[in-house]
Amino acid sequence: MIRPLPSLGLLDRVLRILFPGVLFLLLNGCASVSYYGQLASGQLQLLRAREPVSRVIADPGRDQLLRAHLTQSQKARTFASQQLHLPDNQSYRLYADIGRPFVVWNVFATPEFSLTPHNHCFPIAGCVAYRGYYSQSAARGEAALQRLQGMDVSIGGVEAYSTLGWFNDPIISSMMGWGDERLATLIFHELAHQRFYVKDDTEFNESFATFVEQEGTRQWRAFRDLAPDSGAQVQQRDQFIQLVLDTRTRLERLYTLPLAADPMRQRKAAEFERLRGEYRQLRDSQWAGDKRYDAWINAPMNNARLLPFGLYDQWVPAFAALFSQGGGDWVKFYAAVEKLGALPVGERKAALKSLAGS
Repeated sequence: MIRPLPSLGLLDRVLRILFPGVLFLLLNGCASVSYYGQLASGQLQLLRAREPVSRVIADPGRDQLLRAHLTQSQKARTFASQQLHLPDNQSYRLYADIGRPFVVWNVFATPEFSLTPHNHCFPIAGCVAYRGYYSQSAARGEAALQRLQGMDVSIGGVEAYSTLGWFNDPIISSMMGWGDERLATLIFHELAHQRFYVKDDTEFNESFATFVEQEGTRQWRAFRDLAPDSGAQVQQRDQFIQLVLDTRTRLERLYTLPLAADPMRQRKAAEFERLRGEYRQLRDSQWAGDKRYDAWINAPMNNARLLPFGLYDQWVPAFAALFSQGGGDWVKFYAAVEKLGALPVGERKAALKSLAGS
């Protein structure tokens, strides 16, 4: 049963948590105060917008499609806790209409001749490879500043994020543009972040959550007696990701060469053109001309645009192997993930490489 949302009391507690941090940031310059201020303001606005999903579903005056979509989401939410052993709390049993297509916009940045992201560190989440903004214009402003410093920059809209259990995260209106199954996958992914999270290791965290999302979706379909996904779209996605990861590998080798700036730029541009050519060949020869990735591939290309692929997918095969080793038992899997996450970073990455190879 959904408990009434204690909004004022909760907001008071939030302010008590955030206010000391904002005061501390006053010592670090106006830029930090401005950035963290918009984070605090954006999160508080999101908290204020929340209401129980059950209330929306029960209200005949609300949009019928929204009510139907939320009804299906709650079945997936129950499945997540009962079958996938993900946290059983009020997260994703609340709804928030934010009136915009994305909840935040992430800004990724790398040096011109490097795929090493410009990391940003936070008290709770640790270091991540992007900076998030609740305003698209603010994200564009940050991107412009980074470009002035010679960085490769990319902006990506985000439909949902996890506060890692600090707050009860809602289903956000930005998540409602997809079908019922896609909404379920987002819930699985974000709850996985609440289930386990390692500070300062984005690749580990996102790959773990992506595996939970993918395997959880497979089991969710089976639970509803739906035929397994034909695999065509998944295969296309995996093939496309592999093209991007292969390009990353070639660029990483290129950037180690002792080349002057102009020849390096020319070879960098040639690698991106090779990616486009390989994509079009794959699309036309194996995908029957499916153009789902055309917009992405035809947009201006740089290092930063490649970052999310490595972050979200690099260790998915390793977690799949770990899940298999535990016999497909979620409790054993999470215990193994926690053990892996407790290793020093060097040992952790070595173990992931070994698992991926298996």
